[in-house]
Amino acid sequence: MKILVCISNVPDTTTKITFTNDNTQFNTAGVQFIVNPYDEIALSRAIELCEGGKGTVTVINVGESATEPTIRKALAIGADDAVRVNAAPRDAYFTAFQIAEYAKANDFNMILCGRESIDYNGSQVAAMIGEFLDIPSISIIKKLDFDGTTATVEREIEGGKEVVSVTGKFVASCAEGTAEAKIPNMRGIMSARTKPLTVVEAVAIEELGKVTKFETPAPRGAVKLVPAENAEELITLLHTEAKVI
Repeated sequence: MKILVCISNVPDTTTKITFTNDNTQFNTAGVQFIVNPYDEIALSRAIELCEGGKGTVTVINVGESATEPTIRKALAIGADDAVRVNAAPRDAYFTAFQIAEYAKANDFNMILCGRESIDYNGSQVAAMIGEFLDIPSISIIKKLDFDGTTATVEREIEGGKEVVSVTGKFVASCAEGTAEAKIPNMRGIMSARTKPLTVVEAVAIEELGKVTKFETPAPRGAVKLVPAENAEELITLLHTEAKVI
């Protein structure tokens, strides 16, 4: 069994977000980057499925050379080898296309992603990979089992859960509950230095869209307390100031 796990290089959750170049680019100065937490969940489940010599786990990242420390952390967690597509991940469409192109040339039983990246929160890449490869794509799964030929996954739905069975190659995006994120130990950290990390060039694809501007949320205003007995004033404020009704 061969599993491909897609990982994103994202800012640490404590990062203060600012922009440069007239608010068109994220300011990376002084930012600590990490493996996207949802991708860590996908990676952990892939490692569990391959334990005992049942298979291998390859991680893939679309990014420039600055992302390699993040890739090495994924190797330290337990991936067997890694691939970096040498290009800035300009959007989900571009990223999914690059991953799909690599997957086409290599025979993977399944492709796992996190449910979303914590920087853009788009939840688009997994479905796009499935479309590019013309294989099933299952979004936001909570459980994944594989018996060698058939995968059984669970998804949460309104008022219950959905159990899906899929035979053959597929893509799935993993959410909390699929696995517990693994912490690399010293042995893993040392071995990550020598595990293969292959760099491939990006495949040209038309740019369908581009970011024209980023905006940060307006700063929070002062708290205004309204006596419980004055419902009319509260309704007026929610309508005229907060503008939520």
